[in-house]
Amino acid sequence: MKQLFIIAFLTFGLTGFGQNDSKAEVLLTEVSNKIKAYKNISLDFKYVLNNVSENINQETRGDVVIEGEKYKLNILGITRIFDGKTLYTISPEDEEVTISSNNTEDEGTITPSKMLSFYEEGYTYKMDIIQTVKGRKIQYVKLNPIDTNSEIKHVLLGIDATTKHIYNLIEVGKNGTKTTLTVNSFKTDEPISKTLFTFDKSKYNDYFINKID
Repeated sequence: MKQLFIIAFLTFGLTGFGQNDSKAEVLLTEVSNKIKAYKNISLDFKYVLNNVSENINQETRGDVVIEGEKYKLNILGITRIFDGKTLYTISPEDEEVTISSNNTEDEGTITPSKMLSFYEEGYTYKMDIIQTVKGRKIQYVKLNPIDTNSEIKHVLLGIDATTKHIYNLIEVGKNGTKTTLTVNSFKTDEPISKTLFTFDKSKYNDYFINKID
């Protein structure tokens, strides 16, 4: 599974507004300013990958804590810790820890620390539909990649009209694949351990350590 496109959310500096819908610009700026004010964010989410033609329908849940560029992500039985410089991918099933100085696997990856800001460049955007979900009004913003060779057809970013928090993100690929991330729980400024984003090698003495330059 590609890295969570999802949790591109935290360092904003939106550019290129001249090419975009002014109402969408105002809304995304509100979301940006609110996110930047938090010291940390804790999310529980559902991740669904669907492709009808290929008969693929996968669903999983995960959680992540984000503080600036740092994060700790748990999904599919794998833990990923990024301390701001080094990424540690811990796989209990394989008894392996992969250590890398890179925070992404490819340029198209949306990492947890950027889940809330991935759209700041590379997309044009405009207001889309409003839906009521469990009593909440969700305003969607449609994002279209500027790169015509992108594998992404479009992205729909659902924003809670009241809280200005991101509710979900729907990525539709040109190959028919739809990836949906829905935030089940959004908590901010929680007390977190000082060692949360620190990799403790002593806990994995029996693991194979794979270092990637």
